[in-house]
Amino acid sequence: MLQTKIESYNNYINGTWQGSRDQKTFDSINPANTEQILGRFQASTPEDVEQAIDAAEEAFPTWARMAPSKRAEILNKAADILESKAEEYGEELTKEEGKIISAAQGEVKRSAQTLRYYAVEGLSFTGETFPNDDPSMDVYTEREPLGVVTVITPWNFPISIPARKIAPALMTGNTVVFKPSSDTPLIAYRLVEALHEAGIPKGVINFITGKSSEIGDRLITHPAVKAVTFTGSTSAGEDIHQKASLTTRTQMELGGKNPLIVMEDANIEKAATLSINGGFSLTGQACTGTSRVIVMESVAEEFKETLIEKTKELVIGNGLNKDTKIGPLANQKQMDTVLKYIGIGKEEGAHLEYGGKRLEGQEYNNGYFVEPAIFSGVNQHMRIAQEEIFGPVISILKANSYEEAIQIANDVEYGLAASIVTENIQQAKQFTKDIEAGTVKVNRTTTGNLINAPFGGLKKSSTSTFRESGRVGMEFFTQTKTVYVGY
Repeated sequence: MLQTKIESYNNYINGTWQGSRDQKTFDSINPANTEQILGRFQASTPEDVEQAIDAAEEAFPTWARMAPSKRAEILNKAADILESKAEEYGEELTKEEGKIISAAQGEVKRSAQTLRYYAVEGLSFTGETFPNDDPSMDVYTEREPLGVVTVITPWNFPISIPARKIAPALMTGNTVVFKPSSDTPLIAYRLVEALHEAGIPKGVINFITGKSSEIGDRLITHPAVKAVTFTGSTSAGEDIHQKASLTTRTQMELGGKNPLIVMEDANIEKAATLSINGGFSLTGQACTGTSRVIVMESVAEEFKETLIEKTKELVIGNGLNKDTKIGPLANQKQMDTVLKYIGIGKEEGAHLEYGGKRLEGQEYNNGYFVEPAIFSGVNQHMRIAQEEIFGPVISILKANSYEEAIQIANDVEYGLAASIVTENIQQAKQFTKDIEAGTVKVNRTTTGNLINAPFGGLKKSSTSTFRESGRVGMEFFTQTKTVYVGY
């Protein structure tokens, strides 16, 4: 059926909603039904970016001087708005990104919680006082905001990732220019809309949509931009890192090739469930997703069969259906990439034990649906064991000892998340020391992190500078000034 009405959405610059300079637009479509257009968004120009950065720069001095309690009040009001509309916005998120409705509504609520968390933490985030030998002198540090911060975010967590960057940036007194992924601009728009309705002053938050290839460089290289926080692919992060000036601070949360190790004493049912939850939930589209399961030889066959049986039970379909456990991939490019890697795995000699096909039929023909894939016979040198796929593909690798499993797990350029399944407490503790990852878990999925705990990776999963989330998440957005006061 032909869609008759398509709603248009504008940029948000200097407190007003406005179209792009050249009036070009692009559409956000439903990955479960590509015939449905969810909205029409601005294909912004470098001139639009200039206007947004200028507005943020002008607003910065007043916002930086605003009482922290007033900034907290705005974040809390925005959180109220998101919570009151969690069901509606969750449905929009599912339509736009594809994830199942429970996860989408949970993400909206988590974003509201993130705003509240930083509204509280920001009220006690301060410097230190240092003892010294001069009784007539005080020495202390102050934490000051940086200025204009560029926030660039991906499509897989299209409101919670922006919230965990924007909230600490605002609460510490910075102003923001926010560019979301072009695959999920609507839910990002809702976050900015909530801040607008909460009464944020003009210019403090600015919202720009469009292609990174056309506006990305100006968002990074403009002299007024003092920091860039980015989540996305490692290649894109490297590009940003190279282009940013010496005095522009960067924060990068990048790719992952996350292992889950299954030891001989592991509960196999639990290990298979953790693998599925980590590797196939969110359709495998999480930077912390489980893509490699390293299993002890003695339990490998039992684990494989259990994993396949549990995977067969998963319902694949539109995320709005309550029984669905795996939704579509987010876009055509992502689907093509996943199918390409499944082909590469077969060419490399790995055995495709289950799945890996694009689904066809009335429910699937207009969407980006791919069966979750399970490979066995994988060795650590294969591309499917080394390169980030970002889709529902799990490779099973065998090991004959804990030491060999650790060697395989660490033999990648990434170091984001890792987990082990074991009942041996001593071995679990040793794992937390031996594994090269920024997020380490025992008997839990590789995915997921707390709002109040630091999050970030090692090696090429991060710039290994500043962590996101938790209280330390505010450090990136502030600089230290040391003050000596003599009396």
